[in-house]
Amino acid sequence: MSRIIPFLWYNAKADEAAAFYASIIPNSKVNSVTEMPADSPSGPAGSVKVVDFTLAGQPFMAMTAGGAEGFNHAFSMMIECEDQKEVDRLWDALGAGGKPEACGWLKDRYGLSWQITPRVLNEMMKDKDRSRAKRVAEAMMQMVKLDVAALQKAFNG
Repeated sequence: MSRIIPFLWYNAKADEAAAFYASIIPNSKVNSVTEMPADSPSGPAGSVKVVDFTLAGQPFMAMTAGGAEGFNHAFSMMIECEDQKEVDRLWDALGAGGKPEACGWLKDRYGLSWQITPRVLNEMMKDKDRSRAKRVAEAMMQMVKLDVAALQKAFNG
């Protein structure tokens, strides 16, 4: 069967971004970086790089080639974290040199949007008691980095 592999187009430093992500996300690595051997609309031979990498066991491809529109919120990478310690670690690492945003989102130094989300949030939001889920959603909407204890407190009422 065919595979779906997300492909990210960076205006610059795709290889650096992939190496950075692989250094902070377990079960991750850069598999290869290949320079385009021919001239392209983005520049002379060697200026375009294609990066094959793996994040948390998921294959990705990326390319450094100028002229892209840049990333926006229509696409983001979501990491479901086991606990607050993991939320804090990934938030700090991915947010370094980037920009924190609302509701657990941040934009990293390469312009890619990430959602650093505790796994329990998704469980709370799916709860059959919609008033509990509403309290969690309302609490989340007041946060920048997500706080597991505060979400749990809202869930419990």
